Amino acid sequence: MTPRVQALVVGGGISGLVCAYALRKAGLDAHLFEASPRPGGVIQSITRDGFLLELGPQSFNGTAPLRALFQDLGISDQVVLAPARAPRYVLVDGVLRPVPLSPPAFFTSSLIDASTKWALLRDLVGKSVPPDADESVAAFVRRKFSPQLLDHLVGPFVSGVYAGDPERLSLRSAFPSLHEAEKSAGSIIRGTLRAPKTKTNPRERPTLLAFRNGNEILIRALSNILGPSLHTGASITRISAQNDGSFSVQFEAHGASESISTKSLILAAPTSVSAKLLSPLDPSFESLLALMDYAPVAVVSLGYRISAIGHSLEGFGFLVPRSSGLRVLGAVWNSSLFPGRASQGHALLTSFVGGATDPSVASLPAEALTSLVHGEVSLILSISAEPVFSNVTVWPRALPQYNLGHSDRLAAVAKLLRKHPGIWLAGNYLRGPAIGSCVEQALAVADEVREALEK
Repeated sequence: MTPRVQALVVGGGISGLVCAYALRKAGLDAHLFEASPRPGGVIQSITRDGFLLELGPQSFNGTAPLRALFQDLGISDQVVLAPARAPRYVLVDGVLRPVPLSPPAFFTSSLIDASTKWALLRDLVGKSVPPDADESVAAFVRRKFSPQLLDHLVGPFVSGVYAGDPERLSLRSAFPSLHEAEKSAGSIIRGTLRAPKTKTNPRERPTLLAFRNGNEILIRALSNILGPSLHTGASITRISAQNDGSFSVQFEAHGASESISTKSLILAAPTSVSAKLLSPLDPSFESLLALMDYAPVAVVSLGYRISAIGHSLEGFGFLVPRSSGLRVLGAVWNSSLFPGRASQGHALLTSFVGGATDPSVASLPAEALTSLVHGEVSLILSISAEPVFSNVTVWPRALPQYNLGHSDRLAAVAKLLRKHPGIWLAGNYLRGPAIGSCVEQALAVADEVREALEK
């Protein structure tokens, strides 16, 4: 007989792992299938030649659900915090300038001119109405503030978070709180200040964190708890609906073809994979999910002798405006933020290239990427010697792009899901690409699945 489980999660990235974990914690017989040999997706840590590298996300923003998850998993004691006041920099006119992180710092910063500061004051006392049509981040910033703010701060920030193009990124999809603030209060500042009053939990100060021995600790902890319910090297080949409302799932594992039956099916795979698997049930899944854009990113980690670096490296790192003409999107100074990232006398810097504005660079050979990044970073940080260490990881579909029309596409997907009870979606294209956002969305899906099974 075909084995039957209450819930089946397809895709072993952070979204799938957390969803499966939450379901099993709730007492449900949930299993997870991951096609690759290891779970975790882009969250990978390696130690080589005295350097501790993150091949994907370098750190996490410590949200309350994320910290609660760490506590449940028993790994809170392995968390390390970045210096709370570590400055961020942006490259302007070839010089690294500190990013203003508070209103007083903003109004005294030379990074922004007087007309842009006046535009911010005008927003505080004035009133504006957002357009009915979906608006790009770039159009919003130019309409409300200035092209300078877009070039010096917002554009680099968009590159750092989404590896995206502000001319195409949707404000209401990528930064919904800003859209809602203007819509509800006619002012970004007033709307933002009022927002916490409508929330159950008070606003928390963002905390940047990582794990002492690498962020893959989170993946190992989840995997260990899932135990034999986590199946790696198991590739789904076909999904079909049964007369009783369940789903028959065919898969290949260890050279054999098998099948399993489930009442609840959660697709936590990339949209291209989910689209292909769900298309036999309804071709609309493929047509909608295939519209989701992704940006490629190359992660280039370089190790240097500290004596060869002219900059103090005191801070988080820097972002680079596209107007600079450089191809590096930004860099994180890993060894300045967290302990154990580099051996004594050395520094580890991780840079990012590619993204939606320069996708072709991510397809360069590793040697070319190393040379490109070293050449640009050396000029910025006054580095006088070649790196003693290098590592390149390319993610062809690194980050989903919340481009214009994204909210409409998600609404259409949600409407389609209502026609197919028993199917859920989870992933970084739904509520945001940050690890904390993925965790929150996965937990919400687990709650929905549990409630549906209890009916």
